[in-house]
Amino acid sequence: MIMKGRRTERAELEQLVADARTGMSGVLVLRGNAGIGKTALLDHAVASASSLRVTRLAGAEAEQELGFAAVHRLLLPFLDRRADLPRPQLLALETALGMTTGPVPDRFLVGLAVLTLLAGAARRQPLLVICDDAQWMDRESLDVLAFVGRRLHADGIAMLFALRDESGSAAVLAGLPELSIPGLGDTDARALLAENLDPTTDLLLRDRIIAEAAGNPLAIRELARGAGTLQPSAAGRPLPVSRGLEARFLERFRLLPAPARRAVLIAAADATGNRDLVRRAVHHQVPSTPDDIDAAFEEAERADVLAPGTDAAGLSFRHPLIRSAVYGGAGRADRRAAHAALAAVTDPLADPGRHAWHLASAAAGPDAAVADRLHACAERAKDNGGYLARAAFLHRAAELTEDAATASVRLLEASAAALMGGAPHRAEELLARLAPAPDMPAVQAHADRLCGLVHLMVGKEGAVGLLHQAAQALSSHDPRGCRDALLEAVDAAMVVPRIGRGTGMAAIARTALEIHGRSTRDRQDSFDPADLFLDGHARLAAVGHTQAAPVLKAALTAMRAQGAEHGGAVRWSLLGMLAAIETWDIDALSECGRRYADAARSHGALRMLQIAAHANATAEVFRGDLATAQLHFAEFKDVADATGADSRLSHPTDAMLHGWRGDEAATLAAVRAQQELYPERPGGVPVQLVRAAHVVLRLGQGRYAEAQAAAVPVLDDPPAHGGGLVLPGLVEAALRNHDTGTAERALDRLTERAKACGTPWALGLLARSRALMAVGAEADALFRDAVAHLDPTPLGTEKAHTRLLHGEWLRRRRRRGDARVQLRVAHQAFARMGAAAFAERARLELRATGEHPRRRDAPAPADLTPQETRIARMAVDGATNQEIATHLFLSASTVEYHLAKVFRKLGVTSRRHLRTALPE
Repeated sequence: MIMKGRRTERAELEQLVADARTGMSGVLVLRGNAGIGKTALLDHAVASASSLRVTRLAGAEAEQELGFAAVHRLLLPFLDRRADLPRPQLLALETALGMTTGPVPDRFLVGLAVLTLLAGAARRQPLLVICDDAQWMDRESLDVLAFVGRRLHADGIAMLFALRDESGSAAVLAGLPELSIPGLGDTDARALLAENLDPTTDLLLRDRIIAEAAGNPLAIRELARGAGTLQPSAAGRPLPVSRGLEARFLERFRLLPAPARRAVLIAAADATGNRDLVRRAVHHQVPSTPDDIDAAFEEAERADVLAPGTDAAGLSFRHPLIRSAVYGGAGRADRRAAHAALAAVTDPLADPGRHAWHLASAAAGPDAAVADRLHACAERAKDNGGYLARAAFLHRAAELTEDAATASVRLLEASAAALMGGAPHRAEELLARLAPAPDMPAVQAHADRLCGLVHLMVGKEGAVGLLHQAAQALSSHDPRGCRDALLEAVDAAMVVPRIGRGTGMAAIARTALEIHGRSTRDRQDSFDPADLFLDGHARLAAVGHTQAAPVLKAALTAMRAQGAEHGGAVRWSLLGMLAAIETWDIDALSECGRRYADAARSHGALRMLQIAAHANATAEVFRGDLATAQLHFAEFKDVADATGADSRLSHPTDAMLHGWRGDEAATLAAVRAQQELYPERPGGVPVQLVRAAHVVLRLGQGRYAEAQAAAVPVLDDPPAHGGGLVLPGLVEAALRNHDTGTAERALDRLTERAKACGTPWALGLLARSRALMAVGAEADALFRDAVAHLDPTPLGTEKAHTRLLHGEWLRRRRRRGDARVQLRVAHQAFARMGAAAFAERARLELRATGEHPRRRDAPAPADLTPQETRIARMAVDGATNQEIATHLFLSASTVEYHLAKVFRKLGVTSRRHLRTALPE
């Protein structure tokens, strides 16, 4: 059959395939209504993919609840090469697919294994991967495949997804290139109709079909088939295409003889497409000869219900809507009988999940034995990292459980699993099924906690309040659950845009201090980092830095203990990184960022890697290595994009880098983005980072009134976390604006924090700020004291800033010679690090002393992207392509491609010359 129209769409698919032939990769998501022609376009891509190896799978509704089922089917042709995978990837993949037992694999490490396996196959022959009906794939598989799609670059792989417009799966694939498939234009629609309709058909009826079909090709063909019975829709509006078509398909199914109807319904209840399995199930339900069963299949094929059996072992429907129509239109008893037959012929040892699922679908009411089987399958799914499969098994087990308490616990566990699987809306649906349980306070408390986490993930107000409420309810009977709920509430209060009325960080802090009772001194040697982080952050919010700093320091010590990055500290690593900033501990921030990033890479834990990469970037900004900071920020954004994070939240977080570079456009863009996301300007950490960047930008430009306006909210509405970043800048800006009162208030806050922390960073900033307030010899001594504190540290930006301020003070006292010494050091340091605005401020001050330094623009970097720079640096350090690929969650082919570009840009021909050619 020749496709009508779709010239633009076909051209785009053909280009994708052509690129794969040349070794490049591409991904495209086809979206459109049922029957709009997505599958036909996929067929066209396959037809144009001569010389490419094609692997194709389609989602099946009955398989949606079986974790990694679609990935398993996709990889079957490639699993014989899995031994070539790096060992962590091999273990993760085999555990996910149930081929071995081991620690629960991170889903993104499974994704990297799939990418490596497919890229390895594509090195031998370019590859076309087709994922049809993606809306029916299990969520674990879809997450993995979306990750693979985001990491494709130079692998020789073309990847196509097709899904319905109304599908919730679109969120998982967000950010990938999309192609929306509209209805056919009038000319193409009429040409298609002409091919499928008797030429003598009345013209008015032709117009009615065109109007009813609304450009949907499948609808045109089906309406043409039934033209003799077509009735105009009420009020002349087009029929909902999928519903109308499903009704037609169901009518066609019901016209089949009884043996064919039984066979087709069993095929609809099965997700494997295994003809032999369906044949055995048909025989089990009604003993029949092989010839009789084959005759039933042939009858369904003649009626265009089943696709012609091109593969003797395979079985498929002519269109996915037919499967939906058959299964949804069958009576409950008939569906149960079909599942019972499938359960009888499914091996419970080889495929326990499908066996249990068919048994559950065959159950007419509560069944303790089947519920227990489902619960056992849920435990296996958890071990394999199949959280959404676990949620489905537990949900069905709860439905078949007669005891109300047991059923409630299973529903709670199902909701928790859905949340762990990244499906908060599914978790919310499961919680809604939970009956109020006033006589089971633990169940209600855990439900509140899960509901709070759901609200946090989907951006609803009330998350902090629900977590706080849950912690209070858990305090009497589940101390560990109470502590974790409080930590989650603290975490949420730091990042949510709107906390809601009645509950804020201060309220959580009071509850934490009250519930935890025992003094911090008694805990420091015996409690794990989670307890210390809770106490420390609670004291920070409730009573201030004086009491909080010793606890946060103890928590950081525990976080830096040998092996902590592989233990429980990982879960609260964000709180640890923030504690390092709150206590002005650059060494802790740098060490934890590096160690936890390395641990995240080894485990494939991309969400933890995001936190660590941001910590590394922030540390490098403070150290004055802005080029390396850019690389870490690039990694942070890269990982965020790979995991499908909202770029509106992740991309503005490099604002500090732009502020120090003096990049006004980029800094103000981040400020505007934060204002749009957080219109109420709460005290969350993301807002404080952008505020600090804004202050740095304006200080560098010498626009002190704007710097003060950006910083002063930390005094008027002090945030629990992050406010300390702008206090030294606020002292400086307020004094330059002759606002001594504001400067004194800021210095008071800074004094309390700095003395409590006692680190060289904190004491250096305090001495510098006090010097700005002092006069005469005292000011000079304080500046020198600041330099003495900061000079032994790696804090490049703070050291240069202090020299600049000291030089400016000296010049205003007409001590030009002394001023030149300080200003020259500051100017050179700022110019070297690329802090353009501060370098220019220092240059102008230096010129005012009588010295005439040339304007020193930041050194022009080589024309390497952050990704290319990271790859080149690792290559210089001796890493192989596969090691670099594993480290950066790429394929070895993509690494090879980037290295070739690096060689061309730097004018070298081998790794041996990279070390000297690569800019520092």
